[in-house]
Amino acid sequence: MYFLRTLSVIPKLPEKVSGLHKLAYNLWFSWNPNAWELFRRINGTLWEEVGHNPVAFLLEVQQEELEEAAQNHNYLKLYNSVMEDLDNYMKEESKFKKLHPNQANQVIAYFSAEFGIHESHPTYSGGLGLLAGDHCKAASDLGLPFVGVGLLYKSGYFVQRINIEGWQETEYPHFNYHRMPVKIVTNDDGSELVIPVELPGRTIFLKVWRMQVGRVNVYFLDADLSRNSLEDRALTHQLYGGNQEIRIAQEILLGIGGVKALRALGIHPRAWHINEGHSAFLLLERIRELVQNGIPLQTALEAVKVNTLFTTHTPVPAGHDVFSAELIDKYFGHYYEQLGMTREDFLNLGWDDDKNQFNMTLLAIRNSNYCNGVSKLHGQVTREMFQHFYKNIPIEEIPISSVTNGVHTATWLAPKLRALLDAYLKPGWYREVSRRDNWTGLSAIPPEELWAVHCKLKEKMVQVARNNLRGQRLRNEETYPRIREVNQYLDPDVLTIGFARRFATYKRANLLLKDKERLARLVADKKRPVQIIFAGKAHPADHPGQQLIKEICELTNQEPFRGRVVFLEGYDIRLARTLLQGVDVWLNTPRRPMEASGTSGQKAALNGVINCSVPDGWWPEAYNGENGFTIGNDGLYISEEIQDKNDAYSLFSVLEETIVPLYYDRDDAGIPRAWVELMKRSLETIPQFFNTERMVQEYCDKFYIPAIKRGNRFSKNNFAVAKQVQAFKKRLTENWHLVNIISVKTKGNRILNVGEEQHIEAVIKLGPLTPQDVSVEIFYCDKRKDDIKNVNFVAMSLISQLSEDEYHFSGYMKPPQGTLGYSVRVRPSHPDLGHHFELPLVTWAHAF
Repeated sequence: MYFLRTLSVIPKLPEKVSGLHKLAYNLWFSWNPNAWELFRRINGTLWEEVGHNPVAFLLEVQQEELEEAAQNHNYLKLYNSVMEDLDNYMKEESKFKKLHPNQANQVIAYFSAEFGIHESHPTYSGGLGLLAGDHCKAASDLGLPFVGVGLLYKSGYFVQRINIEGWQETEYPHFNYHRMPVKIVTNDDGSELVIPVELPGRTIFLKVWRMQVGRVNVYFLDADLSRNSLEDRALTHQLYGGNQEIRIAQEILLGIGGVKALRALGIHPRAWHINEGHSAFLLLERIRELVQNGIPLQTALEAVKVNTLFTTHTPVPAGHDVFSAELIDKYFGHYYEQLGMTREDFLNLGWDDDKNQFNMTLLAIRNSNYCNGVSKLHGQVTREMFQHFYKNIPIEEIPISSVTNGVHTATWLAPKLRALLDAYLKPGWYREVSRRDNWTGLSAIPPEELWAVHCKLKEKMVQVARNNLRGQRLRNEETYPRIREVNQYLDPDVLTIGFARRFATYKRANLLLKDKERLARLVADKKRPVQIIFAGKAHPADHPGQQLIKEICELTNQEPFRGRVVFLEGYDIRLARTLLQGVDVWLNTPRRPMEASGTSGQKAALNGVINCSVPDGWWPEAYNGENGFTIGNDGLYISEEIQDKNDAYSLFSVLEETIVPLYYDRDDAGIPRAWVELMKRSLETIPQFFNTERMVQEYCDKFYIPAIKRGNRFSKNNFAVAKQVQAFKKRLTENWHLVNIISVKTKGNRILNVGEEQHIEAVIKLGPLTPQDVSVEIFYCDKRKDDIKNVNFVAMSLISQLSEDEYHFSGYMKPPQGTLGYSVRVRPSHPDLGHHFELPLVTWAHAF
């Protein structure tokens, strides 16, 4: 027997194209079509085989092919243009620096459990990760001093396969990250940077990898080191895999390990962004650092809170991680003393009395000065979810705001459509996609040109779908006739509906299946048929979601649905991009109000695809009656069954009465002009707002810049302001029970003419507090039954001191027309509070 060693011989880049190595390790390539083209032109087949992974491509491409490209004049012309664009992008003065020169080097740290940046680096499961990836790209475009932190999952989420019976099967490949666009971070001496993190009874060591995303770095932590036990090495193998112990260990590695990694890298953020609760343990490490440096615990809590932002992404209970007290004791028992906390105080940081568990979302909300949902509706839903923690405070004033999600335009816009837009929109329009006037040229695009581009994208999508189905059947060893018939599946000339997303049950992938007879009539109509493409993964532990997939797969094999309704396996960024660019209608049917935002419809609209959605997530902000279709209504239902029935009926009615007739209304040239006009209205109204350029700029204005400024202020002079605010909160909390509104007098009539003022006086008892500690306000709002909306308040002025602790206040309000509710209230007031109810105390006047 021979024993042979393995020797790898890799190609060497010719000098003329040596920059391809730099390009391969900067994810800037992923949103620049010409950069893709540099690799595709060398060997298009290999580019597809390696899944658009430029690092793997450069390891496998033949030396002769590289040499040929380096001698090709046209190739070198494109290469030089791309490299010049990259160099200019990296060096140009950023928009952020122009707007905020004093914060240009003050780092914003963004922690997320998943990052969906590109298909060549699959560390994501769905919308949360894709949003994080788009957030990083926009931060790079705007030039933010921004750094991302996540975990490196050696097996990613999972690869989905559909077996012959229609059941989802999961595969966990072992990724070789040496063949992906990430690099190991090393110390000055060339050794690998390793971060220690304490877990019960042992230390886990983490290797750090760096991904360059334009001008932004994202650092990934990896426990797969030989010095760790096999069990600990597996902690960073799967995203959202394993039991509660694995989950809490992963979140400790992400939150605590992430802070340690940044410190080891010499990165000291001035603002911290917790993207969903998985990384909220970063708060604990930051508090521990300060306490260990001699800062009192309560002061440390204030100092950490003041420059922290928490974004919550879901109202679904399963999306909020919770742990038992026993598990917290096991993993943080050693931490209590380091924090200077009792066990009870530690648990109170995130304890949910209703569920009797430690809630990561509550940990984040209670210890972050800024909190937001990801659409206006989701902000409202989140305030309602947590209103019991803000007793006696109107829902509108609960300190949870919203920033509506967007998508990264350059990533998701089809190159063919971009070329068309370049011809009719202002030069450089794509550099400022949030400017409304940059989209006005859409009206000048001839309908036949826009329709021709859409048809090309649709033909490509149909071919990709057929290849996907053919691959399923070949792998499942189905019969030759079954494999061959796929060639006739789907028709590029038929109205095509796309439904692709996570197969969580609340997203109701089976809403169209509620009335199979009506569905059959739609797909079997000989003159105006409809076809539907489904795709999406269900979590391996989500058996109802997997059952939905099987239900749809069974339907696809029945007449008349065969060939008209299909389910594509292996949903990922690559497949999503093709579907979002190629279908005619993007269907969104979550059970309202369970969809926090949703961004797939925004990506579809960017490509001229028409949205048909329930009024949930981002859609109520986008829909104007002329840029898509809405189904169902925004009312409340007494049961999910009734809601599903109503929404299904509405969906079929919209399809039958409006969408299908409009799509098939063609002129003599075969162009559906009214449909194309609808595509234009969608393009004119949606992408200009629902993009990450606007979104990240909004994060800057509302959160990042205020957080940086307040964090700097609180930390000066050995955290003097943090100490003052902490003392203020302690004093008011201890004495608030003594605050009382003794009397309120209204001077004037109860019925006013428009423009007239109402004069109100009040006597307030403050105990040991002073008038400077509080704000006394006239509060008024629209009031119908128990529904309070359009909250307003006017500060009252101190008139005199009546006794040792009683004060006379007076104020005027000029209410708008209508029937209002009004009262007088007292709340804490301090110039360094981030929100009126950062300290959730309020005293209201009783009947007067």
